[in-house]
Amino acid sequence: MSLLVTGSIGLDTLETPFGKRENVIGGSAIYFSYAASFFTPVRLVGAVGEDAPQMIYDALKGRPVDISGLETRKGSKTFRWHGSYVKDLNEAQTVQVDLNILAEHAPKIPAAFRDSQYVFLANTHPLLQQEMLASLSGVQLVVADTMNLWITNEQAELRKLLGKIHGLVLNDGEARMLTGKKNLIEAAQDVLKMGPQFVVIKKGEHGSMLCSGGDTFVLPAYPAKQVIDPTGAGDSFAGGMMGYLASQNSLHMSVLRRAMAYGTVVASYTISDFSLAGLQNTSREKIDQRYTEFKSAMSF
Repeated sequence: MSLLVTGSIGLDTLETPFGKRENVIGGSAIYFSYAASFFTPVRLVGAVGEDAPQMIYDALKGRPVDISGLETRKGSKTFRWHGSYVKDLNEAQTVQVDLNILAEHAPKIPAAFRDSQYVFLANTHPLLQQEMLASLSGVQLVVADTMNLWITNEQAELRKLLGKIHGLVLNDGEARMLTGKKNLIEAAQDVLKMGPQFVVIKKGEHGSMLCSGGDTFVLPAYPAKQVIDPTGAGDSFAGGMMGYLASQNSLHMSVLRRAMAYGTVVASYTISDFSLAGLQNTSREKIDQRYTEFKSAMSF
């Protein structure tokens, strides 16, 4: 089934205990698209400034990702983020963020993309997420991601968005920040009251949790031997999850649980290297093999 993603595309400067990388490819939509493309074709909608280097356009070359929705905006500058994980690999410290093009109007969704049935609104300004969602029709599943920046500064718009989507993906700190609840089960229930039918809470090295009505599912993280760069792990998790869901064309809870497991496995490749290198060095065959190992490890 058709899977569309909208979100940020940019350049990252990353610092971890394993080194520093400057001006590497980043952005929620990029990580999501690469991860989802292991399972299904992806339609990418996003915008970069006229300063965008060629490597951004080449990042998804050879993948089943349609980038005809990638807009190059004259007079604008590309989104940039500088983050550090030196103190804690589980939580990024933002050194500097230049929203640039993300502070402008939303990119246009091509007419050929407007019949997309599976939609992921990757992390970007909630007002832009709403604008892009409004131009789609016949959507079967809409899932969104968010971050602490929007919860702190744009919570009113974020709450409007929550009333228009089926699912929300966010991390444990963001869930607590949004709801004011320390207990994640209570936080998830409060998020559901805001509109979504299900919520997926990412817990870093402690895995993830799915809540939908009376159903709760807890999944551990893949036991990775080494974490080099956690940037994009959450977006890759969402990409693997949504890509698998679209490939199965089913929203049954058992399928959603398997989708989360695939998302977990894909994210385990992302964190193994800087930027997209971990994803670029794997394949669907390797992902399936690791999925089988992951499932076996949880059997008792």
